[in-house]
Amino acid sequence: MDYRLGTLEDIKEICTMVDAAKELMSEQGIEQWDEYYPIVDDFEDDIKKKTLYIASEDNELAAIYVISEECDDEYRKCEWENENPCIIHRLCVSPDFQNNGVGKKVLAHIENQLTDMAYDSVRLDVFSENPYALSLYGRNGYTKRGHADWRKGRFYLMEKKLSR
Repeated sequence: MDYRLGTLEDIKEICTMVDAAKELMSEQGIEQWDEYYPIVDDFEDDIKKKTLYIASEDNELAAIYVISEECDDEYRKCEWENENPCIIHRLCVSPDFQNNGVGKKVLAHIENQLTDMAYDSVRLDVFSENPYALSLYGRNGYTKRGHADWRKGRFYLMEKKLSR
């Protein structure tokens, strides 16, 4: 798997992949993402901030993710255990690469990347009605620290301590 910062030239491919993921989630009864979020503007902003990363396999887009210190105010209401976190946003594995361990590989890469950047933990929010994401994070050592209720429903706020 190859990893790099996303560029504005990647936008069309990113949006095509995310639209396919939205369609698959909807077919699975997971109404987490829709026509309002995430959208092209979100990805363009992420790229301009240099926080969106591309994971590719044989030059094919396999996944995207955003890492940053930015978070919604709901995160500030949570009882976190670590003091120097980075947050994962918009992690998406292409439907063409799902069920092959790509999510686990990308997550391990993110954790190593954040450790190298001197963060002590990683945080994220996960839709309470997405069994696949809940399973991925649970199997990989993420702990629920609280929850937030947003437009689409309840999201669990999760955290994992990074080891150096």
